Amino acid sequence: MEWLLIGLGVALVLEGVCYAAAPGAMQRMAALIGEARPSHLRTAGLFAVAVGVFIVALVTGRA
Repeated sequence: MEWLLIGLGVALVLEGVCYAAAPGAMQRMAALIGEARPSHLRTAGLFAVAVGVFIVALVTGRA
């Protein structure tokens, strides 16, 4: 549970930095995401999950 909360905290920090540093770019990206097909969003989401799992496995020495 501790790892889950740490991961959530890091994700929120990274997202917050993006919105604070470049709010206009984040608005444009949100608009592009709104126009994307669901299949493309699903593929991008699955890719992000795979990369995230790989990074966690690599860092924890379980790769």
